[in-house]
Amino acid sequence: MWSSGEPADSYYEVRPECTDVPKSKFKIRAGKTLSVRKWQSAFSPEGLLDIGKTLNRIQHGGIHPSIRGEVWEFLLGCYDAKSTYEEREEIREQRRIQYARLKEVCCEIFPVVGSGRFITAPVVTEDGQPIQEPLVALETNQDKASASPSEDGNSAEVAGSSDADNIVATSEIVKELTSHGPLDKKIIQWLLTLHQIGLDVVRTDRTLVFYEKKENLSKLWDILAVYAWIDTDVGYCQGMSDLCSPMIMLLEDEADAFWCFERLMRRLRGNFRCTDSSVGVETQLTTLASVTQVIDPKLHQHLDALGGGDYLFAFRMLMVLFRREFSFCDSLYLWEMMWALEYDPDLFMMYEEADYDKAEGSKGRSKSIRQYGKYERENMRSGGAEAPLPISVFLVASVLKDKSAKLLTEARGLDDVVKILNDMTGNLDAKKACTGAMKLHKKYLKKAKKP
Repeated sequence: MWSSGEPADSYYEVRPECTDVPKSKFKIRAGKTLSVRKWQSAFSPEGLLDIGKTLNRIQHGGIHPSIRGEVWEFLLGCYDAKSTYEEREEIREQRRIQYARLKEVCCEIFPVVGSGRFITAPVVTEDGQPIQEPLVALETNQDKASASPSEDGNSAEVAGSSDADNIVATSEIVKELTSHGPLDKKIIQWLLTLHQIGLDVVRTDRTLVFYEKKENLSKLWDILAVYAWIDTDVGYCQGMSDLCSPMIMLLEDEADAFWCFERLMRRLRGNFRCTDSSVGVETQLTTLASVTQVIDPKLHQHLDALGGGDYLFAFRMLMVLFRREFSFCDSLYLWEMMWALEYDPDLFMMYEEADYDKAEGSKGRSKSIRQYGKYERENMRSGGAEAPLPISVFLVASVLKDKSAKLLTEARGLDDVVKILNDMTGNLDAKKACTGAMKLHKKYLKKAKKP
């Protein structure tokens, strides 16, 4: 089966009616893909992981889907490669308890959290006044007299309950929110995001059979709701559901999925930070413009002449890490190659010891360069004083470079640029993109050093 490569699409079943979903280019290959056997043999008897060997395997052939979730926990800094089995189990249990407590706090404020349901309509106004929305009532139906848990854990309506009963029950929840006086500003802000999360949840990865189950949709909603509660600076922004969705699929325990997503957001939350005048990802777009100007000045000049010098056409690629440009399976393959290339062994300790803002700053260095990802090693060798640029910027630059000839000859306006880039959706090769990004990164470092 493995001689020519086993297709990986079968691990992420697509709904039969979705016939236009692009096929994955990623194949599980013997000797290249990190297999279950190779993964297990990478640990010492005490549980210490040989991260150097593991990174090398991932960079060459990705991760077998059956172990993807547990490997991602290391790549994203949930666990230290030099920890033991016993130490990791202790951390896992502590985090599960911590998540349960966070979720309980959210449930006390708004009991829909953890109920197996979610909302897609607003429950409060911007000044904290309750909204008695019939749609919310139908979605939540929290009246315990007319609802009971079903076998799959979802809340099930009892025969005979009416829409009117549901509206009365839900209006009681909404009234309870303000029964003790005006709501705290943090609570209002959080409640305002809940229906926005719901609207995105129902649109996320809807071609996959996995999300036909309402319990999986509500799990995604719960995780995003809890995250929005703890990260008041970012809260929830469109695109975060695309980043969280794979975690739900790969890690069965909801708490484990939450912390994996939380670690990913430590890397990316700067992209979602918005002010009245700017969006966080604009920093990366500015960097992309600088990189393209160095490695392909003719293309940059052409894009600038078309009014695309701000590179906003690449906004989506950077915001959700190419989730829309690649097939579902290929986007996961791309992510794990990126994280393996960027891997920093200090990641775990940095996240454990620092708060959000500090986590985005400078970090210490371990002694063995072998423990770093290939991209990170290149940054270390360059010896630049500034924070290293994320590989995602060079991935976009690699895609633009690949389409350079087409963009130069066919793009006569920004609409043409967007169309050319949209036409490549589902047709990109993740391995080729990463290889191209590494080459451009090396070229950029060399040219940037010249006076």
